Amino acid sequence: MKKFVKPLVIAICAVLLVAGSVAGTLAYLTATSEVTNTFTVGNITIALDEAQVDEYGAEVTLAARVTDNSYKLVPGRMYKKDPTIHVTEGSEACYLFVRIENNISAVVTGSVAAQLTANGWTLLADADNVYYYHEVVDASGADKDVAVFESFTVKADATNEQIAACNGQTIVVTAYAVQSHGFNNAADAWSAGAFENP
Repeated sequence: MKKFVKPLVIAICAVLLVAGSVAGTLAYLTATSEVTNTFTVGNITIALDEAQVDEYGAEVTLAARVTDNSYKLVPGRMYKKDPTIHVTEGSEACYLFVRIENNISAVVTGSVAAQLTANGWTLLADADNVYYYHEVVDASGADKDVAVFESFTVKADATNEQIAACNGQTIVVTAYAVQSHGFNNAADAWSAGAFENP
């Protein structure tokens, strides 16, 4: 029996040795891959300004644009006031809105509303003196400038008393922007913006 045990043990060792060497050379097929997502935050940047003018509404040559002007009202005179919204390049596509608070409307002709319409602005229903621009503004490739109106004119028949009542009064133009993505129209975007009335 010892005669058979020794060769059997040798044979088993040889089989184990061969099996071990074969197992050592086997490799599983593997691969790996990944996706990395980098997120940035979208934004909208706007600015509102107008030409610098003297007290009689004449533009000051080569002057930087400003955010306020002071006027001396005279019946029949036209005054330059050209509020313009600037949408900064890279801003998300957006709806634009302006609110016009004309506290001297008693002495101003109806030309401001006509200019707004001519420049593509429409009065927004159910909002106090708010107008929306007729198209979505896309500034993805370059700054976009959108004119609001160009001037206002004091009525030729405005009385001294009416002019005096305008002392210290203002015309205030406020600009708003709301992303266009996710909204079917400007009215929906305005509602979602939840802007306060002044």
